[in-house]
Amino acid sequence: MPTLQLKVSPLQNPSRYRLLSQALTELTAQLLGKRKEVTAVMIEDLPAAHWHMGGHEVQGQTACLEISITQGTNTAQEKAAFIAAAFAELQTQLGAGQALEPASYVIVREVPATDWGYGGQTQAARKLAVAAVKD
Repeated sequence: MPTLQLKVSPLQNPSRYRLLSQALTELTAQLLGKRKEVTAVMIEDLPAAHWHMGGHEVQGQTACLEISITQGTNTAQEKAAFIAAAFAELQTQLGAGQALEPASYVIVREVPATDWGYGGQTQAARKLAVAAVKD
């Protein structure tokens, strides 16, 4: 049940967000082994005046992608592969032939299974329920 929060600047065409959402969901499934049907992608666009680097407004395309996953469910190599592929996808879709601003990031956050969930149930509780069914 990963959540992906993408912030982009400047504003994009809304159809771009659908394509980004689909591509990021696919990468999350392929590289991190996460289920597509519970992968949430939220995209927020920020005016350039709201994004600064070194105290100055950024001038070109900028992106910050944060994905939250359950702690301990992926290896360092899987996370590194996701970061590289996600950044490449952002570059392709947002860069329009130009490099993204240096203030563009992909961040993987690992959250303990006891600290988040979906449908009102933590990931830890889901794991216990699955284990109980197997017993």
